[in-house]
Amino acid sequence: MSIRWGICSAGKISHDFTVALKTLSPEHHQVVAVAARDLKRAQEFARTHDISRVHGSYEELAKDQEIDVVYVGAIHPHHLRLGVLFMNAGKNVLCEKPLAMNLREVQELIATAKRNNVFLMEAVWTRFFPASLEISRLLSQSEVGEVKMVRVDFGVPIMQTPRAVQKDLGGGALLDIGIYCLQFVLMVYNGEKPQCVQATGVCLDTGVDEGMIVTLKFSGNRMAVCICTMAVELQNEAVIAGTKGTVKIPAHMWCPTSLMVNGVETQYPVPDPALPLNFLNSTGMRYEAEEVRQCLLKGLKESSRMSHADSALLAEIMDEARRQVGVVYSQDNQ
Repeated sequence: MSIRWGICSAGKISHDFTVALKTLSPEHHQVVAVAARDLKRAQEFARTHDISRVHGSYEELAKDQEIDVVYVGAIHPHHLRLGVLFMNAGKNVLCEKPLAMNLREVQELIATAKRNNVFLMEAVWTRFFPASLEISRLLSQSEVGEVKMVRVDFGVPIMQTPRAVQKDLGGGALLDIGIYCLQFVLMVYNGEKPQCVQATGVCLDTGVDEGMIVTLKFSGNRMAVCICTMAVELQNEAVIAGTKGTVKIPAHMWCPTSLMVNGVETQYPVPDPALPLNFLNSTGMRYEAEEVRQCLLKGLKESSRMSHADSALLAEIMDEARRQVGVVYSQDNQ
């Protein structure tokens, strides 16, 4: 069965996702349509990726009967509206992270998916990399004993990017890159809700967070520390420390291609792209795409690897961290 994809938004991440799909068998994945608010941009995207159908509005894409699933690559303030639009039209949805701006919006998306009996997944691509699957296997078999501490940092200098610093565009370090740190911790601790969330951070004049440090305390005296910043480059590593050993993801933890278990390194390379990419290791988005296909083949409406509950907990923790640091979006007041 070939999954027929519609691409929502003709931006950089949509380009990379479409390139990633090309690394998979066309018998399994086909991009059949693209939509953008600017028809010319959609047409240019279609030419680049050899896509047969072009739509000059997202409403047209929602009505396209030849699509099985829509990839939403628009910026996150638009995720709620677009997710509801496509799911109300009976479309399955893979939506870029963060799934929405806050927990209330995430819950609305989940409710919409259930009401329409369609598949919905937050595109936390990191979770589906072979290296991440190996981490879960190691932890399930207690290869490093009981995990007591997780440390993750993600810092890249992106302050010159309007999308990163403007509040109305959903800017801020936490929602853009800090989410990778938090999702990693929740993956390690099997989606358990932390007992305590403590956050401190610094904000820009625009009202978004330049950087944040979030500490999480879990049952059984287990802890985690997440550091994110869009002002400077950090080591961008993740460390899982257990009573019998350590698992380390060297840079870059959000798109991991190597793993060190008790000092022994194993490589997990991603395929080479057929076209230039905008972001590092983007062909690794192939793994989340294949997860969507497998779920649809099985008739599932959510992925056990990145479930609705996982997305809701992630949003809840980010809401609390933002509350403590003082980052408020217009969506929080609705």
